[in-house]
Amino acid sequence: MEYQEYKKIYDSLNTPEDIDRLMDKGYDQRMLETLFTQKTSRDVKKRFHFIKQKAPVMLKEWKRGRTIVEIADKYRFPPILTAMFIFLEDGASRKQFWEFIRTPELLDSAQTANEVREAVKNDLVYSPDANDRQRERGLWGESLLQNWLDGQNISYKTEKDLRGGEGVKTPDCLLDEPMIYDGKKICWIESKASFGDNVEFRFNSRKQLCPYTKLFGPGLVVYWTGCLYDMERPEDVYISDISVLDKKLEKVSE
Repeated sequence: MEYQEYKKIYDSLNTPEDIDRLMDKGYDQRMLETLFTQKTSRDVKKRFHFIKQKAPVMLKEWKRGRTIVEIADKYRFPPILTAMFIFLEDGASRKQFWEFIRTPELLDSAQTANEVREAVKNDLVYSPDANDRQRERGLWGESLLQNWLDGQNISYKTEKDLRGGEGVKTPDCLLDEPMIYDGKKICWIESKASFGDNVEFRFNSRKQLCPYTKLFGPGLVVYWTGCLYDMERPEDVYISDISVLDKKLEKVSE
């Protein structure tokens, strides 16, 4: 994806409703949900402690009749994290809070239980369902990668096969022998269900991709929901999106 189009989409994703609106314009749901998740998570990291300081005020607002979702909208913060601040300020433990999120029926107040259900329904990033969807996207990407390799009769070891020792980083697929991808030799492939923008790619490069090149040689990272085309890459790290499925790996010439 070109940067200008990415920036337009990214800047437009501010509420869950924006996902539906952009889907109507033809954009892929997985890509939109992934970008929304990444944008929301980054904003939470920046503002978490600032919003947490508002917990006493939030609790007072809630006691006066404002709903959890209304308070979340006011502070532009995810509903479940907003609820967490309110419940913890009101004396609940974190363990109790997450039990209430998973099972609102445990709450004494039917009204509060309904508010928790509403918060869960409106939180596309921190709800149990959202966590399940993120895991499903990860498994979906790994399945695409393995089916692509299997279809070409290319042998490899998975992260599970490698079972690296403590502190040893291993890619999703370590090829049994180097292959040629798009004219470049690769030894491993990493599957990512995230969107490969500059922030995500820099984080992945520092934590995983660059260490892989030192251990195993050059490799490829696939961002299944999309990526920017013109990112600056570390040496020996190559990038693709789902279009990788239209390509074939070739054996290294003797």
